[in-house]
Amino acid sequence: MSDLSRCSLNTATVKHASLTEAVDAAAAAGMGGVGLWRHQVQEHGAEAARRIVEDAGLRVTSLCRGGFLTASTDEGVRDAIAENTRAIEEAAGIGTRELVFVVGGLPGSSPEQPPAAGTDRDVVAARGRVADRLADLAPIAEQHGVRIVLEALHPMFAADRAVISTLGQALDLAAPFAASTIGVVVDTYHVWWDPALEASVQRAGREGRIAGYQVCDWNLPFATSALNSRGHVGDGYIDFATVSRWVAEAGYTGDVETEIFNEEIWAVDPHETARTVAERYAEHVAPYL
Repeated sequence: MSDLSRCSLNTATVKHASLTEAVDAAAAAGMGGVGLWRHQVQEHGAEAARRIVEDAGLRVTSLCRGGFLTASTDEGVRDAIAENTRAIEEAAGIGTRELVFVVGGLPGSSPEQPPAAGTDRDVVAARGRVADRLADLAPIAEQHGVRIVLEALHPMFAADRAVISTLGQALDLAAPFAASTIGVVVDTYHVWWDPALEASVQRAGREGRIAGYQVCDWNLPFATSALNSRGHVGDGYIDFATVSRWVAEAGYTGDVETEIFNEEIWAVDPHETARTVAERYAEHVAPYL
């Protein structure tokens, strides 16, 4: 198997494993890192979570997630700033610079129910509030040595999860800020379809803003929840050779996280899942980096 030092297991891929179990699985598979979620850090405390990862010989490649910045009320704005300040502090505490932001959908939206009467449907205004909150949070991130990493989500999630749908939109939001403070992640599941993807990846490289590369596949048919329809690299429709080559040509030399939401994969033993992640990375991604 090829060098796995850049291969990272995002712990969402083994959702039902404890932090220790997920870290052990990644280390046993020969990976170099893990991407963590905030609930795991909060369960152990940042210092203890960091020690669990480092004692296994791994590094924390990112923290998920901050964001949800589209609130339109004064109270909602205050809450968003306070919660994301905590997320920034947690990222610094566990030893990663990369804090992934899912920026949020329309205010009050929910994937479980139709919009309520009076729902704010102004997506342009929502994007404007994302820009405003980034201006509030950028100095805090800079103070802690943490980079806000904007993640564009597939357009089917625009209503409830992210009003930015393309890498280009993410780059436009990042543009007013230093690349060391606000960057972007290229997540294959969300951006593989974008006809402007190659140009946007090149732009991100020129601007020094590629802060992460996340991989998983686009599987059909969808599960009951589209959110949980991601698959192992190589099982679906994404051209990983091409996208990985674009990311490499843009100058990215960082970690590659596999992040999968899939009920069937979650039911598999974490060590088996980690081995599959490593094998698929070695076959479909590493040769093109």
